[in-house]
Amino acid sequence: VVDLLVLEFSKVWSPLSKVYDAYSFKLLPLMGKLLAKDAESYQYLAESIRMHPDQETLKQMMSDAGLSKVDYYNLAAGVVALHKGYKT
Repeated sequence: VVDLLVLEFSKVWSPLSKVYDAYSFKLLPLMGKLLAKDAESYQYLAESIRMHPDQETLKQMMSDAGLSKVDYYNLAAGVVALHKGYKT
């Protein structure tokens, strides 16, 4: 039984980073403006995702917090990652 699962936006696979950045910072706010009349919230979403720790950093943070057998799985080329850990 896994004691902790974290599903979070993460660092995208490097070859896709320019396309993903264009989507996140250009297209996503435009869609927010057109569909929700709120470009700023979608711009903030893109910015806040970039502030989240990358996969290895979050893995280390979980280990430092006392979890064991910490690992992660990239989903959608790293757009999101699923981290797991066990209490020791």
